[in-house]
Amino acid sequence: MKNTPLIIIAMLLVSCASKNFESEQDLWAYLKNPENNYVYQKNIHGYNFSLLYKPTDLLVKQELSDDLTEDKKDEKIRGLREKYGKYIYLSLSMSKNGQELLSNTPKNRQEFGAMVNQLAFGMGNKVHLFTPQKDTIALLDYNYPRMYGMSQSTNILFVYPRDEKSLEGEYLNFSIEDLGTYTGEVRFKIKTNKIKNQPTLTL
Repeated sequence: MKNTPLIIIAMLLVSCASKNFESEQDLWAYLKNPENNYVYQKNIHGYNFSLLYKPTDLLVKQELSDDLTEDKKDEKIRGLREKYGKYIYLSLSMSKNGQELLSNTPKNRQEFGAMVNQLAFGMGNKVHLFTPQKDTIALLDYNYPRMYGMSQSTNILFVYPRDEKSLEGEYLNFSIEDLGTYTGEVRFKIKTNKIKNQPTLTL
């Protein structure tokens, strides 16, 4: 019984350690499992909202070239991890009946145009990330690719600065104001320990 505290400490250290994955496919499977607290989902009035934290190494993988020599590759990985590690990437997915918002939410051409404009240029005024103390984390950029009805959901990637001070609390709040869906404000709590101990890829 004397070793019990040591066992507990060891278990806590293991649970806090970052997980590493050999393949991008395995990492995505881990991220998309709600039990791992990297994706958060809500269904309101038939609308599905899903928010996923995108780890640094997924961004690094996208930019990493396969034709680099080992020494150049290691140098490139370090540089890219430093580059993308300065930010928090949150991927928001919204859908209804397995379709993107533009396919079923607007009731007429005017509403359609207004929603296109909102999604393409105005989401900075509609989404908010803030600490439990109500300190707002400023949105740096977001990417909304137009899919012209060819996707099953509306997907937007939001980019925020990664400030260690803002990650001191247990969670961050991410809120989405009503986008004409009559769902009201949708809010998610993002566990900060999942960001600080984000999973990695063997690159």
